[in-house]
Amino acid sequence: MPAPINTFKQRLRNRETLIGCWAGFADPYPTEVLATAGFDWLVIDGEHAPNDLRSIMAQLQVLEGKHSEGVVRLPVGADWMIKQVLDIGAQTLLVPMVDSADQARELVRACRYPPAGIRGSGAALARASQFAAIPDYTQTANEQICLLVQVESAAGLAALDDILAVEGVDGVFIGPSDLAADMGHLGNSDHPDVRAAIKNGLARIAASDKAAGILAVSDGSAETYRDWGAQFLAVGIDVLLLAKAARGLRDEWRAPR
Repeated sequence: MPAPINTFKQRLRNRETLIGCWAGFADPYPTEVLATAGFDWLVIDGEHAPNDLRSIMAQLQVLEGKHSEGVVRLPVGADWMIKQVLDIGAQTLLVPMVDSADQARELVRACRYPPAGIRGSGAALARASQFAAIPDYTQTANEQICLLVQVESAAGLAALDDILAVEGVDGVFIGPSDLAADMGHLGNSDHPDVRAAIKNGLARIAASDKAAGILAVSDGSAETYRDWGAQFLAVGIDVLLLAKAARGLRDEWRAPR
């Protein structure tokens, strides 16, 4: 029996447009609620949300069998972190701050079993193999891992064509906020220079055999990014959705009636 089919990766290869949302509460209960919305993918954020290995695993467990595929964002692309999240059952990883093709190649190797990579082979202990219930897991897992790398600096954009040529990278995600900061426009991803860089980056990715991705926090920017070539597009962040709704409700009831 082979490793489970990664339908997110399969749909990217089919050039489908996949709409997602950030899951930032670092807890399975709100992530399960978010899954009822029917997003194609949800980012379990380990970079800026207070997640750890066990909270990531719990969220993967509640998403199992749901329409929403779990995409795990690591804090950094360390090989030991990659090994752990793959063993708990993640099949799609989003790795921040990728600035070179050499870095992308090392990430690919960390996601793959030997001889193609360096992933540790102790899958019998792992949830990913259903605790050795999938006897062919180590022989078939490589093909089902989806690696998405974040390009979010001027250096990353300069190396974009080389990154796009790396076999084993399935998608490239442009990070507007960090890109704006790196370009000297901290907090202003709508600056004309930043928007031009994003547009150029998305177009180059979309013209390749990789999928282009990005996060938008407004309807206007989401529509623009989609038109510029984004294929896997996150259109909201759950923490901000709750905060906005709660503050709007408060303001409504503070107003005279």
